[in-house]
Amino acid sequence: MNDKLLRAAIAEFLGTFTFVFVGAAVVATGAGLVAAALGHGLILVGIILAYGRISGAHVNPAVTLGLLVGRQITLDRAIFYWVAQFVGALVAAVLVRALLPDAVLGLLADGTTFNVGQTIGSVTSADILRAAAFEFVLTFFLVSAVYQAAVFGKLNNLEALAIGLTLAGSIFAGGVFTGASLNPARTLGPALIGGGNLDYVLPYLIGQLLAGAVAGVLHMTLFRPQAEPEGV
Repeated sequence: MNDKLLRAAIAEFLGTFTFVFVGAAVVATGAGLVAAALGHGLILVGIILAYGRISGAHVNPAVTLGLLVGRQITLDRAIFYWVAQFVGALVAAVLVRALLPDAVLGLLADGTTFNVGQTIGSVTSADILRAAAFEFVLTFFLVSAVYQAAVFGKLNNLEALAIGLTLAGSIFAGGVFTGASLNPARTLGPALIGGGNLDYVLPYLIGQLLAGAVAGVLHMTLFRPQAEPEGV
């Protein structure tokens, strides 16, 4: 691994750690949907501005897969990013659990599992396949925003805002129903550290990663700039 790739992987670790720590801590407060949407969306804008020039600030394995499928990054870079992202998410969840007292964390609806920011909602326990499908749709929105705003650079340096707002809007839409993770690392870290029922994790991961891959194929096939008709 060369120095440039190492720096990029470290940036992905730090970016994902920041995203999951802030997001999980906000959700653990029980402050509600507005706080969760704004907390995740705003911190993502900051992360993109801070680390985008170093690694692209994916901070999301589904985004990385979408860019890999679209041939925007190499396989070896994607593998280093995935490792950094999942490790960053786990470390963040561990710290949230360690730093906040049990009384502050509170319990989830099952009465036994500590709330460390797990991304679950009303549909998660009622119908896991529907919840995973919802995650697919929302994650597709996010990766689509990454392609059009960042990869294709259509927004003249407003990429961070466009992506952060897309995440915030998606959380407003799906937070009550699925927790609106849109991010396999965000799903896995708190789920493992919080304990409890993990049946939702694999369906969520499949839905999110599949959405990233589909978005990558669609945008590179239909919407990349050189495919646009002249005069548009």
